[in-house]
Amino acid sequence: MTAAYHADSSWPAKVRRRAVRLASRRPARAPTRPMISFAFDDAPASAARAGAEILEARGLRGTFYVAAALAGTDAVTGPMASADDVRRVAAAGHEVGCHTYSHLDCGQAGASLAVDDVARNAETLRMWGLPPPTTFAYPFGDVTPETKRALVGRFTLLRALHHGLVTAGADLNQAPAIGVEGPPGERLAMQWLDRAADRAAWLILCTHDVADAPSPYGCTPATLSRLVARALDEGFEVVTVAEGAARVG
Repeated sequence: MTAAYHADSSWPAKVRRRAVRLASRRPARAPTRPMISFAFDDAPASAARAGAEILEARGLRGTFYVAAALAGTDAVTGPMASADDVRRVAAAGHEVGCHTYSHLDCGQAGASLAVDDVARNAETLRMWGLPPPTTFAYPFGDVTPETKRALVGRFTLLRALHHGLVTAGADLNQAPAIGVEGPPGERLAMQWLDRAADRAAWLILCTHDVADAPSPYGCTPATLSRLVARALDEGFEVVTVAEGAARVG
Protein backbone atom coordinates (compact mmCIF):
# COMPACT_ATOMS: atom_id res chain seq x y z
CA MET A 1 0.00 0.00 0.00
CA THR A 2 1.72 3.17 -1.16
CA ALA A 3 0.93 6.72 -0.13
CA ALA A 4 0.19 8.15 -3.58
CA TYR A 5 -1.30 5.35 -5.66
CA HIS A 6 -4.94 4.29 -5.71
CA ALA A 7 -6.43 1.47 -7.76
CA ASP A 8 -8.78 2.42 -10.60
CA SER A 9 -12.21 3.19 -9.13
CA SER A 10 -13.97 4.03 -12.41
CA TRP A 11 -17.23 2.37 -13.39
CA PRO A 12 -15.58 0.25 -16.15
CA ALA A 13 -13.01 -0.95 -13.63
CA LYS A 14 -15.76 -1.95 -11.19
CA VAL A 15 -17.52 -3.92 -13.94
CA ARG A 16 -14.24 -5.62 -14.89
CA ARG A 17 -13.58 -6.60 -11.28
CA ARG A 18 -16.89 -8.40 -11.10
CA ALA A 19 -16.44 -10.06 -14.49
CA VAL A 20 -12.92 -11.33 -13.78
CA ARG A 21 -14.27 -13.34 -10.86
CA LEU A 22 -16.02 -15.58 -13.41
CA ALA A 23 -12.81 -16.28 -15.36
CA SER A 24 -10.05 -18.89 -14.81
CA ARG A 25 -11.73 -20.29 -11.73
CA ARG A 26 -10.43 -23.13 -9.58
CA PRO A 27 -13.17 -24.26 -7.18
CA ALA A 28 -12.34 -25.12 -3.60
CA ARG A 29 -13.42 -28.21 -1.74
CA ALA A 30 -15.52 -27.66 1.36
CA PRO A 31 -13.49 -27.23 4.55
CA THR A 32 -14.06 -29.97 7.10
CA ARG A 33 -14.07 -27.52 10.02
CA PRO A 34 -13.95 -23.76 10.59
CA MET A 35 -10.52 -22.33 9.76
CA ILE A 36 -9.05 -18.85 9.95
CA SER A 37 -5.90 -17.27 8.55
CA PHE A 38 -4.27 -14.01 9.62
CA ALA A 39 -2.49 -12.29 6.73
CA PHE A 40 -0.36 -9.15 6.70
CA ASP A 41 -0.12 -7.43 3.30
CA ASP A 42 3.06 -5.55 2.28
CA ALA A 43 4.70 -6.74 5.53
CA PRO A 44 5.15 -3.50 7.47
CA ALA A 45 7.79 -3.80 10.19
CA SER A 46 5.10 -3.48 12.87
CA ALA A 47 3.29 -6.53 11.47
CA ALA A 48 6.51 -8.55 11.28
CA ARG A 49 7.20 -7.70 14.91
CA ALA A 50 4.06 -6.95 16.93
CA GLY A 51 1.71 -8.96 14.69
CA ALA A 52 3.98 -11.99 14.63
CA GLU A 53 4.53 -11.81 18.39
CA ILE A 54 0.78 -11.85 19.11
CA LEU A 55 0.37 -15.04 17.07
CA GLU A 56 3.53 -16.68 18.36
CA ALA A 57 2.48 -16.08 21.98
CA ARG A 58 -0.38 -18.53 21.36
CA GLY A 59 1.67 -20.96 19.29
CA LEU A 60 0.08 -19.74 16.03
CA ARG A 61 1.50 -18.63 12.70
CA GLY A 62 0.36 -16.16 10.02
CA THR A 63 1.08 -15.26 6.43
CA PHE A 64 3.14 -12.24 5.39
CA TYR A 65 2.66 -11.08 1.80
CA VAL A 66 5.97 -9.51 0.83
CA ALA A 67 6.67 -7.15 -2.06
CA ALA A 68 10.46 -7.22 -1.81
CA ALA A 69 11.02 -3.80 -3.38
CA LEU A 70 9.30 -2.24 -0.35
CA ALA A 71 11.74 -3.77 2.15
CA GLY A 72 13.27 -1.16 4.43
CA THR A 73 11.31 1.73 2.89
CA ASP A 74 8.76 4.03 4.51
CA ALA A 75 5.10 3.96 3.49
CA VAL A 76 1.74 5.23 4.72
CA THR A 77 1.64 2.07 6.87
CA GLY A 78 4.96 2.99 8.50
CA PRO A 79 8.45 1.51 8.09
CA MET A 80 8.41 -1.67 6.05
CA ALA A 81 9.98 -4.93 7.17
CA SER A 82 13.61 -5.43 6.25
CA ALA A 83 15.03 -8.58 4.72
CA ASP A 84 16.19 -9.56 8.22
CA ASP A 85 12.63 -9.09 9.55
CA VAL A 86 11.26 -11.32 6.80
CA ARG A 87 13.90 -13.98 7.44
CA ARG A 88 13.01 -13.93 11.14
CA VAL A 89 9.28 -14.49 10.61
CA ALA A 90 10.06 -17.30 8.16
CA ALA A 91 12.44 -18.91 10.65
CA ALA A 92 9.69 -18.71 13.28
CA GLY A 93 7.39 -20.77 11.04
CA HIS A 94 5.28 -18.06 9.47
CA GLU A 95 4.47 -18.23 5.77
CA VAL A 96 6.03 -15.70 3.41
CA GLY A 97 3.77 -15.21 0.40
CA CYS A 98 4.16 -13.26 -2.83
CA HIS A 99 2.75 -9.74 -3.32
CA THR A 100 4.66 -9.06 -6.56
CA TYR A 101 8.10 -7.41 -6.37
CA SER A 102 7.08 -3.78 -6.84
CA HIS A 103 3.55 -3.87 -5.38
CA LEU A 104 2.32 -3.94 -8.95
CA ASP A 105 -1.33 -3.22 -9.68
CA CYS A 106 -2.34 -6.39 -11.53
CA GLY A 107 -5.55 -4.66 -12.57
CA GLN A 108 -3.55 -2.21 -14.67
CA ALA A 109 -0.32 -4.00 -15.64
CA GLY A 110 -0.09 -6.33 -18.59
CA ALA A 111 0.18 -10.05 -18.02
CA SER A 112 3.83 -10.34 -19.11
CA LEU A 113 4.88 -7.51 -16.79
CA ALA A 114 3.05 -9.12 -13.89
CA VAL A 115 4.65 -12.51 -14.54
CA ASP A 116 8.10 -10.90 -14.67
CA ASP A 117 7.46 -8.93 -11.47
CA VAL A 118 6.32 -12.08 -9.66
CA ALA A 119 9.43 -13.92 -10.85
CA ARG A 120 11.65 -11.08 -9.64
CA ASN A 121 10.03 -11.25 -6.22
CA ALA A 122 10.62 -15.00 -6.00
CA GLU A 123 14.26 -14.53 -7.03
CA THR A 124 14.76 -11.81 -4.41
CA LEU A 125 13.24 -13.99 -1.71
CA ARG A 126 15.53 -16.81 -2.84
CA MET A 127 18.53 -14.50 -2.42
CA TRP A 128 17.25 -13.76 1.08
CA GLY A 129 17.43 -17.50 1.77
CA LEU A 130 13.71 -18.18 1.57
CA PRO A 131 11.82 -20.86 -0.38
CA PRO A 132 9.58 -19.99 -3.34
CA PRO A 133 6.21 -18.59 -2.20
CA THR A 134 3.24 -20.88 -2.78
CA THR A 135 0.42 -18.36 -2.27
CA PHE A 136 -0.14 -14.89 -3.69
CA ALA A 137 -2.11 -11.75 -2.83
CA TYR A 138 -3.06 -9.32 -5.61
CA PRO A 139 -1.88 -5.82 -4.65
CA PHE A 140 -4.95 -3.60 -4.24
CA GLY A 141 -6.99 -6.80 -4.68
CA ASP A 142 -7.25 -6.20 -8.41
CA VAL A 143 -6.43 -8.23 -11.54
CA THR A 144 -7.37 -8.36 -15.22
CA PRO A 145 -8.63 -11.59 -16.82
CA GLU A 146 -5.40 -11.90 -18.83
CA THR A 147 -3.13 -11.44 -15.83
CA LYS A 148 -5.20 -13.79 -13.69
CA ARG A 149 -4.93 -16.43 -16.41
CA ALA A 150 -1.15 -15.91 -16.62
CA LEU A 151 -0.64 -16.30 -12.86
CA VAL A 152 -2.85 -19.29 -12.15
CA GLY A 153 -0.92 -22.51 -11.83
CA ARG A 154 2.02 -20.68 -10.28
CA PHE A 155 0.44 -20.66 -6.81
CA THR A 156 -1.85 -22.92 -4.80
CA LEU A 157 -4.00 -19.89 -3.94
CA LEU A 158 -4.28 -16.31 -5.18
CA ARG A 159 -6.09 -13.94 -2.85
CA ALA A 160 -8.12 -10.84 -3.62
CA LEU A 161 -9.96 -8.38 -1.35
CA HIS A 162 -13.67 -8.88 -2.06
CA HIS A 163 -15.62 -10.01 0.97
CA GLY A 164 -16.56 -13.63 1.42
CA LEU A 165 -15.67 -17.02 2.84
CA VAL A 166 -13.85 -19.94 1.33
CA THR A 167 -16.51 -22.63 1.06
CA ALA A 168 -17.19 -25.34 -1.51
CA GLY A 169 -16.90 -23.81 -4.97
CA ALA A 170 -15.04 -20.64 -3.91
CA ASP A 171 -12.40 -19.58 -6.43
CA LEU A 172 -8.89 -20.36 -5.18
CA ASN A 173 -7.50 -18.23 -8.02
CA GLN A 174 -9.25 -15.16 -6.60
CA ALA A 175 -10.06 -16.04 -3.01
CA PRO A 176 -12.06 -13.64 -0.82
CA ALA A 177 -10.78 -11.96 2.31
CA ILE A 178 -11.93 -9.53 4.97
CA GLY A 179 -9.78 -6.47 5.63
CA VAL A 180 -9.21 -5.55 9.28
CA GLU A 181 -8.59 -1.89 8.56
CA GLY A 182 -9.33 1.21 10.57
CA PRO A 183 -11.95 1.66 13.32
CA PRO A 184 -14.69 -0.43 11.60
CA GLY A 185 -12.32 -3.32 10.92
CA GLU A 186 -12.70 -5.21 14.17
CA ARG A 187 -16.50 -5.17 14.15
CA LEU A 188 -16.57 -6.31 10.52
CA ALA A 189 -14.13 -9.13 11.22
CA MET A 190 -16.17 -10.30 14.22
CA GLN A 191 -19.29 -10.46 12.04
CA TRP A 192 -17.50 -12.61 9.48
CA LEU A 193 -16.08 -14.82 12.24
CA ASP A 194 -19.63 -15.63 13.29
CA ARG A 195 -20.64 -16.40 9.69
CA ALA A 196 -17.62 -18.64 9.18
CA ALA A 197 -18.35 -20.52 12.42
CA ASP A 198 -21.97 -21.08 11.39
CA ARG A 199 -20.94 -22.43 7.96
CA ALA A 200 -17.77 -24.31 8.96
CA ALA A 201 -15.96 -22.12 6.43
CA TRP A 202 -12.43 -20.77 6.00
CA LEU A 203 -12.07 -17.07 6.79
CA ILE A 204 -9.01 -15.12 5.66
CA LEU A 205 -8.45 -11.88 7.57
CA CYS A 206 -5.92 -9.41 6.24
CA THR A 207 -4.45 -6.16 7.49
CA HIS A 208 -1.27 -4.12 7.07
CA ASP A 209 0.42 -2.45 10.03
CA VAL A 210 -0.17 -3.50 13.64
CA ALA A 211 0.41 -0.45 15.82
CA ASP A 212 -1.12 1.48 18.70
CA ALA A 213 -1.82 4.31 16.26
CA PRO A 214 -2.29 2.38 13.02
CA SER A 215 -2.70 3.74 9.53
CA PRO A 216 -6.17 3.61 7.93
CA TYR A 217 -5.08 0.25 6.48
CA GLY A 218 -3.95 -1.37 9.73
CA CYS A 219 -5.18 -2.36 13.16
CA THR A 220 -4.06 -2.13 16.78
CA PRO A 221 -2.34 -4.96 18.67
CA ALA A 222 -5.41 -5.06 20.94
CA THR A 223 -7.71 -5.61 17.97
CA LEU A 224 -5.56 -8.42 16.60
CA SER A 225 -5.35 -10.03 20.05
CA ARG A 226 -9.14 -9.95 20.48
CA LEU A 227 -9.70 -11.48 17.03
CA VAL A 228 -7.23 -14.28 17.76
CA ALA A 229 -8.86 -14.96 21.14
CA ARG A 230 -12.36 -14.96 19.63
CA ALA A 231 -11.32 -17.38 16.88
CA LEU A 232 -9.81 -19.80 19.37
CA ASP A 233 -12.82 -19.52 21.71
CA GLU A 234 -15.12 -20.40 18.80
CA GLY A 235 -13.10 -23.47 17.87
CA PHE A 236 -11.41 -22.24 14.70
CA GLU A 237 -8.25 -23.90 13.53
CA VAL A 238 -5.68 -21.19 12.81
CA VAL A 239 -3.78 -21.99 9.62
CA THR A 240 -1.43 -20.17 7.30
CA VAL A 241 -2.91 -19.46 3.89
CA ALA A 242 -0.71 -22.19 2.40
CA GLU A 243 -1.98 -24.69 4.97
CA GLY A 244 -5.57 -23.72 4.29
CA ALA A 245 -5.07 -24.01 0.55
CA ALA A 246 -3.71 -27.52 0.97
CA ARG A 247 -6.87 -28.51 2.88
CA VAL A 248 -9.35 -27.24 0.29
CA GLY A 249 -7.35 -27.34 -2.96
